[in-house]
Amino acid sequence: MTSLRRRIGVNTWVWTSPLTDAALRTLAPTIKDWGFDIIELPVENLGDWDPQAAAALLADVGLDATVTLVMGEGRELVAADAATVRATQDYLRGVVDAAHTVGSPVIAGPAYASVGRTWRMSPDERRACYAELAENLEPVVTHGRGAGVRLAVEPLNRYETSLINTVDQALEALAPLPDAGILLDVYHMNIEETDVPAAVRRAGSRIAHVQVCANDRGAPGADHLPWSQILAALDDAGYDGPLCIESFTAENATIATAASIWRPLAVTQDAIAVDGLAHLRELMRQD
Repeated sequence: MTSLRRRIGVNTWVWTSPLTDAALRTLAPTIKDWGFDIIELPVENLGDWDPQAAAALLADVGLDATVTLVMGEGRELVAADAATVRATQDYLRGVVDAAHTVGSPVIAGPAYASVGRTWRMSPDERRACYAELAENLEPVVTHGRGAGVRLAVEPLNRYETSLINTVDQALEALAPLPDAGILLDVYHMNIEETDVPAAVRRAGSRIAHVQVCANDRGAPGADHLPWSQILAALDDAGYDGPLCIESFTAENATIATAASIWRPLAVTQDAIAVDGLAHLRELMRQD
């Protein structure tokens, strides 16, 4: 058990992709009524939803926001041509601006290579990629600093990237960027970390955001993960930010294929959010 009272959010990917203004108008009041504190807004492409309209809606409903970035095909910051890197940096700066508008303190996601891109690297080649990544992320981090938005870089599992899979790799890659943080996603950690709570503690003050779900992407708690130990480790690491449930719907062909969602992960998509919220609140002894 943990005594720290954390805010809890849910990503709109549980229900829809890409997020639109119309979908947000439908989802936000329901998410608030269920008892969530935060709605997590993915920016698949700039302009999918209007940040100013979203900010007004969330203020009316009474929800805070966090923002996730999306590294789709063609978004690369390492081992890519200069034009691709510049376009990716422009996209990430645009996500920072959207986050600033809706009041999100972070933009979070795998800000280094497109999801699904893998290649073999020698130790020297990996170090060179990390140096290149730090150089190409620096303008984004600087832009975020000016907007009051922190970049949270997400390690992904081995099937989705070969560049940053673990907390230790993320710490190495981000060492030249003290203002950048790490997004911990327990789904990926369950695959790549031999001891999830220990990895959380190693991440320490670098933790800028946390996403949660079951080991199969279902509702937190409907799984084998050591949730009490994970939350205690977050306490020990000094992380006092929110926990955001991230899962996906099998009903959207594009996102289901990208996230390998081949079957329903709960009785309903709503249950992923509602049951996960109840489990996390119970763990934190919240009403």
